[in-house]
Amino acid sequence: MSNITDSHPTFFKLLGLPGLESSYFYIAFVFFLVYMTSVIGNVTLLFIIKIDQSLHQPMYFFLCMLSSVDLLLTTTTTPKMLGILWFNSQEIHVEACLTQMFFIHFFATMESSILLAMAFDRYLAICHPLRYTSLMTNQLVYYIGLGFLIRAVVAVLPLPILFKRLSLCMNNVIHHSCCDHIAVLKLACSDTTINSVYGLVVALLIIALDFILIILSYILILHAVFQLASREARSKALGTCSSHICAIVVFYLTVVLLSVVQRFGKSVPVYIVILLANVYLMLPSLLNPIVYGVKTQQIRKRIKRLLHCGVK
Repeated sequence: MSNITDSHPTFFKLLGLPGLESSYFYIAFVFFLVYMTSVIGNVTLLFIIKIDQSLHQPMYFFLCMLSSVDLLLTTTTTPKMLGILWFNSQEIHVEACLTQMFFIHFFATMESSILLAMAFDRYLAICHPLRYTSLMTNQLVYYIGLGFLIRAVVAVLPLPILFKRLSLCMNNVIHHSCCDHIAVLKLACSDTTINSVYGLVVALLIIALDFILIILSYILILHAVFQLASREARSKALGTCSSHICAIVVFYLTVVLLSVVQRFGKSVPVYIVILLANVYLMLPSLLNPIVYGVKTQQIRKRIKRLLHCGVK
């Protein structure tokens, strides 16, 4: 029978990537390069949108939200992970761990919400172009952002609260590089059914529902696009959605893959699951600024101007 402690330990121990200890230095170096590239890319994107008045439009305000969330999500986990891999800094205070858990799922929820908001923006722009300016106002963007922020807090805050009611085993080792909800729950010796069900319900009611609404938006968008008379108009309309579609694919593909492996891949090595979790946390932050920088003409032109001035 497992030993149970009535009080929570002061510290947890994050193992990092068990099974790949001999490669820690090189893996951390890759993660460091990805993180720095993500920071530079997202900060550059935010800076360009801030200084260019022509980009002060709802679509780019949502992009600012997405870039900010990407930056904060990867910053929530990467510095600690690098500390584990490079300096063997495995201990994390319980409160810090639960705070990290909250922010991981809070920012992931916000990312899903913002992708939904961007789909709604593209729907209005393409399906109701004459009313777009009057419907999608800066005030509406503010209220959408605030509403999604409140939704994320209300949905995610119970995760650490529900965890604190559990009795823990004497073992305080988390087989992960961050305080992911599922990984932390494995420390409990008492019944975790409520925690597990609540986590699944949140995933279904937020992440899955957002994805369904995004798909619905694009069905309506495609229906409107293929009713346009000219091929050039159809191409232009779809071109305005290409960056957003790439962001959707990157985020939801990694979410689905990680969820499937976590819940059904019992024979998958632990380090594969943890690596997938880090890909899920870091890949959108890395790719989104690159995709929007390459595919969005206004941003691409502004970057070229900045680089030209820098060369001079």
